[in-house]
Amino acid sequence: SIVASHFHPEFVVNVKETGQTLMVNYADINNLKVTTIGTERFLHDGGWDASKRYFMVAANQRNTIAVVDAKEDKLVKLVKDGVGKTPHPGRGANFIDPKFGLVWATSHLGDETVVLIGTDPEKHKANAWKVVRTLKAQGGGSLFIKTQ
Repeated sequence: SIVASHFHPEFVVNVKETGQTLMVNYADINNLKVTTIGTERFLHDGGWDASKRYFMVAANQRNTIAVVDAKEDKLVKLVKDGVGKTPHPGRGANFIDPKFGLVWATSHLGDETVVLIGTDPEKHKANAWKVVRTLKAQGGGSLFIKTQ
């Protein structure tokens, strides 16, 4: 996946098989600057948290969600505990959980769950970058999840 940063003239580029996320700064188009961040192999797809600071990307063959800080150009966390089998978020879904505050959600190809990951390190620090809730879905094999 490739997305544009909301903080810098930069693209966030996930190189699937390498386990690397590249922050490609194009401020000087003739002299690109690339920051390489070690994340997780098999990065697939993902989306922004509600603040558009953190890019949440699924490493689907590793049952992991990588959280990349696009403001600081660094890995925040690899979320593994509680992530289901073969996460496949599309861009994921952002909403406010009544107990845990801002969350980002993903469904899974390999099981019947939707997991919610806390994304509010300021107001809900203890729950940030952790699976805070697992919801039972109607069937396995979900590709994408969205909110309106």
